[in-house]
Amino acid sequence: MSDDKSKTGNADRVRINLSEDYEVRDWAKKFGVTEDALRRAAERVGPMAEDVRREVGGQ
Repeated sequence: MSDDKSKTGNADRVRINLSEDYEVRDWAKKFGVTEDALRRAAERVGPMAEDVRREVGGQ
């Protein structure tokens, strides 16, 4: 299921949606890793942002 771009508001900041390129790009930038590294980490630990952050050693 893709995001409904017509609905605005607070983003879901606890889960990384790997189907959305802009989310992968933004999370990778936030954690200081490449998009590929972010995807690999999420494949290992799941889509929860905190788990991915710990996996990649981000801020």
